[in-house]
Amino acid sequence: MPGRPSARPSPTSRSSQNASSRKSSSRRTIASSAVEIPDEGPSTSLRTRICQTFSDAQKSTASHRKLATSLRKIQEECCYELPHAHAQRQVQEEFGEDDFNVEIARCVIRLMGVKKSEGVGDRIVKFLGFFLQRASAKDAGLVPAHEAGETQTFPETPSSRLISHILSILLPLLGSKEKIVRYRATQLVAHMINSLDSVDDEYYQLIRMGLLKRVRDKEAMVRVQAVLGLGRLAGNEAEDDQKDPDSDDDDASGLLRKLLEVLQNDPSADVRRSLLLNLPLTPTTLPFLLERARDVDPAIRRALYTRLLPALGDFRHLSLSMREKLLRWGLRDRDANVRKATGRLFRERWIEDCAGVSEPIDGTTAREAVPPSLDGLLELLERIDVVNSAAGSGIATEAMKEFWSGRPDYRDAIGFDDAFWDCLTPESVFVARSFNDFCKDEDGKFASLAEEKMPELTKLAFYLQRYANDLVNCIRYNNAMTESEQEEDTVEREFIVEQLLHIAEALDYTDEIGRRKMFSLLRETLTIEELPEEITRLAVDVLRGICGREAAAEREFCSIVLEAIAEVHDNIAPDAPVADNEDESFHSARSELSDSTPTKARPGGRSKTENGDSSEIDEEKAIREIMINMKCLHIAQCMLENVEGDLQQNIHLVTMLNNLVVPAVRSHEAPIRERGLLCLGLCCLLDKALAEENLTLFLHCFTKGHDALQVSALHILCDILTTHPDLVLAETVDPAVQRSVYKIFSKGLKACHAQEVQAAATTALCKLMLMSVIRDEELLKQLVTLFFDPATKENAAVTQALSYFLPVFCHSKRENMELMASVAAGVVHAQVNLADEVDDEEEAVGASAVGNMLVDWTDARKLVVPDAAAVSWNEAGEKEVKAVNGDVHLILAETLLERALAHGCSKEVRKVLLSMLGKTYITPNSSTEKLQAVMDLVAEAIDGKIATDATTRNALNRVHQALTKARGEADTVCPGIEDQDADQTVAGEVIDVEEASDLGETKLEVEDGRGVEQEQDALLEELLDDESEDL
Repeated sequence: MPGRPSARPSPTSRSSQNASSRKSSSRRTIASSAVEIPDEGPSTSLRTRICQTFSDAQKSTASHRKLATSLRKIQEECCYELPHAHAQRQVQEEFGEDDFNVEIARCVIRLMGVKKSEGVGDRIVKFLGFFLQRASAKDAGLVPAHEAGETQTFPETPSSRLISHILSILLPLLGSKEKIVRYRATQLVAHMINSLDSVDDEYYQLIRMGLLKRVRDKEAMVRVQAVLGLGRLAGNEAEDDQKDPDSDDDDASGLLRKLLEVLQNDPSADVRRSLLLNLPLTPTTLPFLLERARDVDPAIRRALYTRLLPALGDFRHLSLSMREKLLRWGLRDRDANVRKATGRLFRERWIEDCAGVSEPIDGTTAREAVPPSLDGLLELLERIDVVNSAAGSGIATEAMKEFWSGRPDYRDAIGFDDAFWDCLTPESVFVARSFNDFCKDEDGKFASLAEEKMPELTKLAFYLQRYANDLVNCIRYNNAMTESEQEEDTVEREFIVEQLLHIAEALDYTDEIGRRKMFSLLRETLTIEELPEEITRLAVDVLRGICGREAAAEREFCSIVLEAIAEVHDNIAPDAPVADNEDESFHSARSELSDSTPTKARPGGRSKTENGDSSEIDEEKAIREIMINMKCLHIAQCMLENVEGDLQQNIHLVTMLNNLVVPAVRSHEAPIRERGLLCLGLCCLLDKALAEENLTLFLHCFTKGHDALQVSALHILCDILTTHPDLVLAETVDPAVQRSVYKIFSKGLKACHAQEVQAAATTALCKLMLMSVIRDEELLKQLVTLFFDPATKENAAVTQALSYFLPVFCHSKRENMELMASVAAGVVHAQVNLADEVDDEEEAVGASAVGNMLVDWTDARKLVVPDAAAVSWNEAGEKEVKAVNGDVHLILAETLLERALAHGCSKEVRKVLLSMLGKTYITPNSSTEKLQAVMDLVAEAIDGKIATDATTRNALNRVHQALTKARGEADTVCPGIEDQDADQTVAGEVIDVEEASDLGETKLEVEDGRGVEQEQDALLEELLDDESEDL
């Protein structure tokens, strides 16, 4: 389309003519005073048409395409020479390009004052961006190809000049004082950047600098729009760096660094989410984007799994550790929507990457559903390293549970035939195990499906025997080779056998033939000394399920395991001599264990060679002895973990205790002794008398042992006291033993140098206190002080345990609240002293915050479990809820006042204690004796004038008046107040005490038999508040 001939007046002359003919008019402002509408002059047909277009565009986005076409025609009429005369006649007046740009800018300026809540503003922004994008594309198509190739820059067109004109207006408004103007200007600039393919170089740096300043804007809505625009700029600069890696320009990396810093540290979740979805996916940004899976905002975490990761493409480009982390973080997220999104990602997108995506047919864009593929599923498990991620607390088990629940096509399509079981791999056996677990866990919903697809019990036993023999042969073969060739083969074989045992553990043993086969197989498996400990543990667990849960079955189980222990000893040390009058295995193991020192050389002359051979034999014998007992003790430990009956009623357990466990505890070898202690602790759980006899032994192990032994001793003590609480609660308990137990836990809480020991002691003590096994004020005080200690911030296990324990402990029982109330004053005193001792770098919790938490923990209204003081039963047997009993806060107030009245109480501590009194909840349903005792202490505190500031004096007055109302003496004046000066200064004025009494009383929270009654005098309350502010 040809341009207009030069005979047409130039833009400059045209503008001057229009300016001379305009009449002056008053300037009008929009919502922001920072944006002023320039002189507009008389209305023209061009303005009318453009305004009508924008008016229609703000109504709905559905007509934007049609309206953009209409506005483009108007632009062509103003900027180009139309070829048809008919089109010329449509224009009643001649308007140039500048006129069109001015009218568009006039509409843009009016947009700046539209609030964010108004949807018309967003629709206008979208319309303007769409129009500029379409107009730029059409103008670029009109530029001849030879002209576009002659210059390195983008050719200048009417649309590019319009864009420059709009940017020249918007960029100064980015720094406006009005937040609405900043928001709309930033929004329009960002939208234009994301809509257009190119921007004039003159404005590129200005846009970049202006948006970078808005990233630090105090308004989150402005920062969101700024990062939307900078995300596009960062993407373009990153692409330029990839094309020219030798470039010295650091602008792109500097912009990315700033945006990544905002992504990590911006307090607004909307800003972080906008960056998450708009930053370019490069090797530099990808780790920062993926770590948003741990963001505090659930919407951001959900957006990562629903939008970013699917858009990332093939998940196999991620590292193995990152795949495992993404699955673990997502499937164990606290938000259910995040867990669902992660499961959907795993079973829909990741499986498609491995199974292959069907290509579109006949050029269509829709993809067909991928048919179920066992090979694809096996590759998926291989990509998440199922050997390591399925062991222990790995995530593969949870991921496959989500997979089976959401893919019924795979449940129906996959089968486990004989060929499948003959060639098991770690991935294939885990598919079978996860499928079996899923069918068993779904409340029997898919039990028939498992029976249909899984092999029968006898066949599974043969498969287990085959792969177990293969593992044993591989281990024995590797023992004869170098160490570098032992690792790879056994790991996968061990995993296969473990998964088969997991499958066997979940099977039904009603089939007697299959049960006998599996029973004999596991019995023989336990006697193989080369088997790893995990396989041994699983074999014992499966054998326990086969034997049954009755008492007779338990005795049979113990006898079978002990026979296996005897055979293990005989297999490993076949040359060990056995006396004729001793039983096999146990007594021989005891004799070797008791004689732990090397055998002395016989008297007589021996050569050096003989002495050297003898020492080597003794060393081999010592190592063999350790192997014997470690294997035997491990089997015994696995057995004891599956036993629940009385120890003295089971002769097999008594025999094992005397012949295996006790000698192991007395051994001089540290590994044997520590494992023997674990077995002894398990035995103590089955017999109270044995636990009482060996309690001092475990205390001694904690006192003299290393860190790992101390942790084991704490776990054993916690289990023993939980099972046999009378060991420290009974009246006949030796006080010295009780003090020793408490001392051990106190010492463990102070073990800051060993975080594992401190965490174990904290967790154990919290459990025992929750179960009311230990009720010691000093230990509770130490726990609360430890919770507020800045030194425990680095020990996350301690902080997490105490964060859960303290509110649950207090709100579960009234007795626990009373115990906390009795130690509250000591905790505040310790916290004030701690704040003076900590370094400046450490931030100690303020004493007032500690006091507020203590008052909240002792509030009887938050008691979760109703007790006799809160619930009663009428004659008809109906439950009646009583008024809240406020004795707990009375105990707290009594404790606080006694500490505040003490001579050694400092000013800081007294101020915190008295301020806590004003937050107590006092009701007439409380004990009369406690009310009177607290009233006496309050009167003594007022008489002693211990309150040195207005805040504490007001707190004392409130408490006294609350106590008076609770006793039905609301009209009584406090004697302590009458004894003071007749005049009081309140808010800078002198008011007589009697006059103040006539004005009314302070706000009190008092509950009578009908509920909570609140009486308030607004004038006196205002005066008291003003006094506090003035002081």
